[in-house]
Amino acid sequence: MQLEMAEAVAAAIAGNAVLVAEAGTGTGKTFAYLVPALLSGGKVIVSTGTKTLQDQLYDRDIPTVRDALRAPVTVALLKGRANYVCHHHLERTLRDGRLVSREEAGRLREIERFARTTQTGDKADCASVPEHAGIWSFVTSTRENCLGSQCAHYDACFVMAARRQALAADVVVINHHLFFADVVLRDEGASELLPACNTVVFDEAHQLPETAGLFFGESVSTSQLAQLARDARLEGVASAPDYAALPQACEALEKAARDLRLVFPEEGGRLPLAALAARAAFAGALDASLAALDRLAAELKGQAERSEGMARLWQRALAAAELAERWRSGVDEERVRWVELFGRSLQLNATPLSIAGIFARQIESQARAWIFTSATLSVNRDFSHYCGAMGLSSARTASWESPFDFARQSLLYVPERLPQPNTREHTAAVVAAAAPVIAAAGGGAFMLFTSLRAMREGYELMRAALEARGLAFPLLVQGEGSRSEMLVRFRGLGDAVLVGSQSFWEGVDVRGRALSVVVIDKLPFAPPEDPVLAARIDRMNREGRNAFLEYQVPEAVITLKQGAGRLIRDETDRGVLMICDPRIVSRGYGRRMIESLPPMRFTRKEADAVAFFATRP
Repeated sequence: MQLEMAEAVAAAIAGNAVLVAEAGTGTGKTFAYLVPALLSGGKVIVSTGTKTLQDQLYDRDIPTVRDALRAPVTVALLKGRANYVCHHHLERTLRDGRLVSREEAGRLREIERFARTTQTGDKADCASVPEHAGIWSFVTSTRENCLGSQCAHYDACFVMAARRQALAADVVVINHHLFFADVVLRDEGASELLPACNTVVFDEAHQLPETAGLFFGESVSTSQLAQLARDARLEGVASAPDYAALPQACEALEKAARDLRLVFPEEGGRLPLAALAARAAFAGALDASLAALDRLAAELKGQAERSEGMARLWQRALAAAELAERWRSGVDEERVRWVELFGRSLQLNATPLSIAGIFARQIESQARAWIFTSATLSVNRDFSHYCGAMGLSSARTASWESPFDFARQSLLYVPERLPQPNTREHTAAVVAAAAPVIAAAGGGAFMLFTSLRAMREGYELMRAALEARGLAFPLLVQGEGSRSEMLVRFRGLGDAVLVGSQSFWEGVDVRGRALSVVVIDKLPFAPPEDPVLAARIDRMNREGRNAFLEYQVPEAVITLKQGAGRLIRDETDRGVLMICDPRIVSRGYGRRMIESLPPMRFTRKEADAVAFFATRP
C-alpha cells in the first residue's frame, strides 16, 4: 500500500498532475509522499495542518528519509511571522514598559535573553515562555505593522532570515495558514512569501476547505483596532511626542472597540447578520468604532511625514476602515457576513460561500504537481464531496485502507435503547453506557463531545459515575491545560479518562493501553445555525439540491472518521469505539457512515463490549 501510494505520488509529480490520496492510519503516507518528493529533483513545498506536524516533519521525518535515500537536499522550516521575535517590537516594548502584570514583565526579560542567543527567533524554541502567552503579541510583528526594509533591524530580522533559507532550500515545510496567506498576497499583487516550486504536498488536506474559506474571505476585529491604537500610541511617543491629539484618538478607538465587544454578553459564538438586528446597541457601537477609526486615520495622516512608522500606521488605519465599511454596507451574494465572538474581542467576517472557483484558478495558474493527502478525504471511497469543495475537477483520486487488522483489534459498539441526541437526558445516558466499558478496559478513554455544554455536563456525570463504582481513574477535562500538556499527562497516567470536545477529535496520537476506548456522544453534524453553513445550505436548497445529503452528511462522515481514527494507532493497539447516537443505525445515511469507517466488528450489546477487554492479551 505504501509503495502503491509512493508510485502514484511519483507519477503525479512527473506529470504535473493533481492527486487526491486517502491513506488509512498506519499506511505510512508521510514516507510515501516524501520519498518521491525528495527524489524528484525539483523544489517541493510541504504544507501541514499544524505547527506541531511541521516541527515533526522538519526535525524527524524528512531527515530520516533524506538519510535513508542519501539525497543531498536542503530543507527549511518557514512559519508565519507571528512565530518569530521582532527586534523592533521587542525594543519598543522594553522601552515603553507599560505591561499589565509582573509575570508579563518577567516573560519579557526571558524573551530579551532568548533573542540575544537564538539563531532562529522561533518562539517555539523559547521554552521558558509559553507559546500562547499574551506577551508574544507585543514582541512579534504582523504584515500590517512590519516596517520592512525601512526597519533599523532589517539585516538581523528573523523572519527575513527564515525566508532567505526557504528561497535557497530544496524542500520547504510550511503550514496551511501560511500557504493561503501567500496566495492572498499574490492575488493582491504583493510580494510572495513562498518561493516558486515544482510540487506542493498538502498533508492533513481535509482541513483545507475551512482554512481556505478564512483566507479568501475578509475580516476585521476589535483586537486589530486595539492593536492599531496601541501601535499608534507607541509610535507617537517616539515620533510625535508633542502632538497630544494622537494619544487622545488612540484612546478613543480603544474605548470604542471595547464598547463594541461589550454589546454582546456571550463569552463566544457565531452570529449571522440577521441576528444582529435584535441587538439594538450593535449598529450604534459599530458606527462609533468606525468614527473613532476615521478620526485616528485623520490624525495619522497629519503626522505621516514625521516617520516611516507613522506613514504605515496611516495606511493600516485606511485599510481597516475600508474593510469595516465594506462589511457594514456591502451586499455580495457570493459571501456571507457574520460576527464571531471571542473572550475579549469581536470579529466581522465576510466568508465566500464556495472556494472551489477561487482555488481552481490557483491550480490552473501554476504548472506544478499538487498532492492532497489525509486519512479522511472520502465518503466510502467517494471523493466527490472533497473534490467539489476544492474545485479539483480533474484530479486523480486513490484510496488505500489501513494495514491494521481492525476486525481483530477493534469493536464498534452502538448501545441499545439510547435516547435521541437532541433530548435532555442524552448526555446522562452516554455516560451511563460508557462507564461499564471504561471500567472493563481499566481506564484509558477519550470521551469526545460535539459541544462544550455537553462536554462540561459529561465531565461532571463521569466524575460521579467513577466515584459510584469506586474507580480511581484520573479524570481530565479539556481546558485544564494546553492540548499538548494534557496529552503528556494522559499518556503518562496510562489509565486516565479524558473528556474533550473539538480539540481532541484530530491530530492526537496515543498508542497502547493508555487509549483503549473512544466514546463519541453524537454524530458530528455541524450546528445548522452556524452562519456560513446556514448560508451554504440555503443556497444549495434554492438551487434544487439536497444540502443535507450532499453537504452535511459528507462533512459529518469526514469528522466522524477523524474522531474514530484516534482509537487504533498501531498494529498492537486494541480498543472499542462507542458511537452513542441511535441515528447511525436508524437512519438511511447511517449505513454510509458505518461503511466509511474501518472494517470493525459491530455490536449493540454491552456484554460484547465488556467481554472484548476480557480477552486482551
